Amino acid sequence: MTVYRYRVPVVFGDHRMMFRPRDGYDQKVLEEKLTIAPEPRQIRWLHDVFDNFVAVASFDARADELSFTSNIKLDHTPSNLADLQIEPEATAYPFAYSGDELPDLLPFMTRRYPASHSAVESWARRFLRQGRSNQTGALLMTLTTAIKESFVYMRRSEPGVHEPGLTLRLGHGSCRDLALLMVEGVRALGFAARFVSGYLYVPTRDDPDIRGGGATHAWCQVYLPGAGWVDFDPTNGVVGNRDLIRVAVARDPRQAMPLTGTWFGGAEASLGMSVEVIVRRADEMGTGATS
Repeated sequence: MTVYRYRVPVVFGDHRMMFRPRDGYDQKVLEEKLTIAPEPRQIRWLHDVFDNFVAVASFDARADELSFTSNIKLDHTPSNLADLQIEPEATAYPFAYSGDELPDLLPFMTRRYPASHSAVESWARRFLRQGRSNQTGALLMTLTTAIKESFVYMRRSEPGVHEPGLTLRLGHGSCRDLALLMVEGVRALGFAARFVSGYLYVPTRDDPDIRGGGATHAWCQVYLPGAGWVDFDPTNGVVGNRDLIRVAVARDPRQAMPLTGTWFGGAEASLGMSVEVIVRRADEMGTGATS
């Protein structure tokens, strides 16, 4: 649930939502219900350039509160790196993507933060075994684990994502900061990678070993020939989609924002926003994901 509050009634512009998980072989939406108050004049659905589900709500009412509640029930099948069938030519790093795949992967191989290029590449290359063979799976697992163990996780409520170079200098970041660092790090090594926004299942909200619950979560995917897009969650050191529910994938975090919109009024009218995401197993509450 996301709630915006204001001191006085304000006018709302269009709001763009990415709440509905992506359907695939490992997750399938069974039921969904989207509740918005005040009730919008119109809701229209579309697929963006990455084939994510997007809902756009238009309003004609004033209000001092705007809330979005999305209830999702889905079937989820966990996987992990041990189950992957990577093509033999890609099991050792470095490898080259095939001529058939390369044109479609190039946008996800292109680095997007020039000011961070040198620092991120130097950092990523520290994990290569110089003079020895580097196994692709082991390299990516090492990177994932290194971020979890070397960086302090800090939840940030303010919008935006830190550039990878800043995350390296600070030594801490939110899940979206750490995800972007890994995306740009593996791109520096020649992999195709994309940013993922979604939900995280946490058995206990206060579980110290699982970080990022209670709000939208972010991680990355790397394309491996024969295995396809594989999930890597550097915040928790998780490889594979265990406990991860994908909602949106994109080249850059700005293209996968869960909720964006406008309102019209004085800046002093805003009282802020609150966000809560609860993910439960069906045997716990009979509900999939609520955001």
